[in-house]
Amino acid sequence: MKNIVVIGSINTDMVLRTARIPKAGETLLGHSFISTGGGKGANQAVAAARLSGQVCLVGKIGDDNLGKTAIDNFRKEKLDTNHISVDQKLPSGVAFIVVDEKGENMIVVAPGANGGLTREEVQDAEAVIRQADIVLLQLEIPLETVLEGMILAKKHHRMVVLNPAPAARLSDEFFRCIDIIVPNQPEAQLLTGIQVNDNATAQSASMLLHEKGIPAVVITMGERGAYVSSKYFSGLVPGFNAGTVVDTVAAGDTFCAALAIGISEGNPIEKAVEFANAAAAISVTRHGAQDSVPYRREVDELLRR
Repeated sequence: MKNIVVIGSINTDMVLRTARIPKAGETLLGHSFISTGGGKGANQAVAAARLSGQVCLVGKIGDDNLGKTAIDNFRKEKLDTNHISVDQKLPSGVAFIVVDEKGENMIVVAPGANGGLTREEVQDAEAVIRQADIVLLQLEIPLETVLEGMILAKKHHRMVVLNPAPAARLSDEFFRCIDIIVPNQPEAQLLTGIQVNDNATAQSASMLLHEKGIPAVVITMGERGAYVSSKYFSGLVPGFNAGTVVDTVAAGDTFCAALAIGISEGNPIEKAVEFANAAAAISVTRHGAQDSVPYRREVDELLRR
């Protein structure tokens, strides 16, 4: 079992399903509502645990019922919660999500305690970072806190995987700390200025990221799969069809966690991406964020088909 440290956000998702995404100023009637665990950090941590990783989540919650429920759920998933701190002033993070009949979504996040996760609190987790096979991060916590986590990981020669979401412009210091970056197409465009819509433009964007010092680039491209650019492999790794798409909200997080697991197990990057594509394909056939994350046996079964 591989050690994965995830540094990131913890939210409660308030999910409303409607026939279509409303336009600005428009009111629609929804047909269902659920409250479930979310946050990119928490989603990726749960996914990595279900895919057979030994996972420590570094994050922050509020001193409220939403935070207590999140901790209870993490313990059920066998996550190490020793480095989840409690903010006495800010509430736990919340995301409001509208999902249409095609599974597409619109999300608004109130970060709450996630915005209060400090560099010092990440430094307190240095011992588990030192023992990690991979440190996995996203951008739903303060950028200086993300950078501190990456600097600590590189200090101990740990592999850093960054999912640059939500999309943000990053400094050169960020790029120098990343071993594998996993943007989607809009995120890749923000980082490089290149609109990614096919293999050629994906490779062009990847080359710019390589020039910034990143050894491996994996650009997720929806149902097509993911484009990989690395020293050992470059090209599109096709996606899977695991059934009817109902909700894409956690597909990217499931992909990133599965990629981290695949890499930590010593697989070539193209095989790790294939594993990640399969995990993400299963997740989009289910509702919710963490609720949609598959278990290892399910992914292995899809790969055997």
